[in-house]
Amino acid sequence: MAITHTVSNALFTSSEGQELASHGTPLFPIAFYQDELEHNRVPWHWHDEMEAVYVQAGETTVSAGRRKYLLRQGQGFFVNANVLHSAQGIKGTHCRYHSLVFHPRLIGSIDSIYWQSYMRPLIGSGMKSLAFDGTQPWHQEALQMIERAWQSGASDAPGYEFEVRAALSELIFLLTRHLPGNVTAVSEKMLRDSERIKQMLRFIQQNYAEDITMADIAASAMIGQSECLRCFRNTIQIPPIQYVKRFRVQRAAELLSSTDRKIADIAAECGFQDASYFNRAFREIRGMTPGEYRQLVGKI
Repeated sequence: MAITHTVSNALFTSSEGQELASHGTPLFPIAFYQDELEHNRVPWHWHDEMEAVYVQAGETTVSAGRRKYLLRQGQGFFVNANVLHSAQGIKGTHCRYHSLVFHPRLIGSIDSIYWQSYMRPLIGSGMKSLAFDGTQPWHQEALQMIERAWQSGASDAPGYEFEVRAALSELIFLLTRHLPGNVTAVSEKMLRDSERIKQMLRFIQQNYAEDITMADIAASAMIGQSECLRCFRNTIQIPPIQYVKRFRVQRAAELLSSTDRKIADIAAECGFQDASYFNRAFREIRGMTPGEYRQLVGKI
């Protein structure tokens, strides 16, 4: 059975730093989401699955690997398997988009021609993400495939599974035909950096309520502080302590919108022991105080 979800922007990860959400079922490993981005953001995360998105309304900025895209209504993007990515709504706009999160084995098992000829080359190509922004003639075709797959899954009509897999198979074939010419195989250094940043993000996600320093973050990946700083700047373009602050504010925003707990209690639980600093940090990142944010989301 296909299920269309309206998901919150809260995103929880396992002890391995991956999403806790199960995308589909073992028999049909794909999930169909309708996401809303307005006041929140989807924090940095990764999953074994590929992801394809069509923006229905508004604007959003998407970061994947070392690329950042500004996408508008009628555009979309693709994120390869196991790639760090995040999304952020644009202030003053309400972004709504359809998302398909699917495991590569949906297209073909590892011992099939589909895997050997198309999925494996795409996963190993070094292409982390791609925006369908209309700069290439085939982008519109890719967007139509994404939306066709999503609508088929949302309809839950008899045989929708065939239609979904057919549309995504066409998308994969299109991507393999149009891989950017400057894409090269992932180097050992890039793989090492990717594993290090995932380890450090995992540490932050597990310990954000505590008083953690850059030295603590670096030690979690068994590297020095300068190497820690380089990994963060090269991968997610912000220093580690700034990421900690953003992650804490994200968690606080989730609690502000989903509970009626006191703001001071939420601040302390999210690692802010000083109430005035919490207010300043929240305003810096969200553009409003925690109290204003709670009032705003309560009216939506």
